[in-house]
Amino acid sequence: QQQQQQQAGGLAAAAVAFAAAAAATNGPTTAGAGTVGGGLAGITNAGVGQPGAGNAPVGSKPHQQQQQPTNEAHITPLLGVAPLGTLPLHKDHQLQFKMMEAAYYHLPTPADSERLNIYLPRTPVPTPQHYPQQQLPLYDTVEFYQRLSTETLFFVFYYMEGSKAQYLAAKALKKQSWRFHTKYMMWFQRHEEPKIINDDYEQGTYIYFDYEKWSQRKKEGFTFEYKYLEDKELN
Repeated sequence: QQQQQQQAGGLAAAAVAFAAAAAATNGPTTAGAGTVGGGLAGITNAGVGQPGAGNAPVGSKPHQQQQQPTNEAHITPLLGVAPLGTLPLHKDHQLQFKMMEAAYYHLPTPADSERLNIYLPRTPVPTPQHYPQQQLPLYDTVEFYQRLSTETLFFVFYYMEGSKAQYLAAKALKKQSWRFHTKYMMWFQRHEEPKIINDDYEQGTYIYFDYEKWSQRKKEGFTFEYKYLEDKELN
């Protein structure tokens, strides 16, 4: 209590000195005296142990300063994608957008497409379900056609025109050293080494397949002009 009384006395003396300095500057007034008296009473009460609004107890948190609102910049999403802004569309782009919009309103359905037919027989025959309905992949290879007889290959070539089988038969015949003559539409094979060979033709004895008589025949002294040779590579 003695220490608190000493602190109160010091504060009162400081208040009296402050009031005297203010009176010397502005002159004594009734309001000033009342203010000094009120100030002394407030200081005395604060010294006795009643903390005022300005004297916060030790350990209390200071008042947080009011945060000033920061300025925010709002950017539209379009500027994030195209910083330079929008550009006028060309005529081709406008046409593409119109076609896309028209396609959106006319979406295809599964009924618009046909089922892919892996194998379509030339002469369909109704068979039981447990019977193979499709041709085996083994029959669509050159290796299979090379195991067929030469006469069978000629039959496939002449009677299955425009099919994959004709292509495979021709490829198998070429591997057996048969060459197709585009003028006579027949297959020729050397019977022996030609007697004459130059840049334009070769002459000698050949074996050819006569599709009208359906037999192989021999032709001696035949001139095979290279311009009638079917020499396309069959990959």
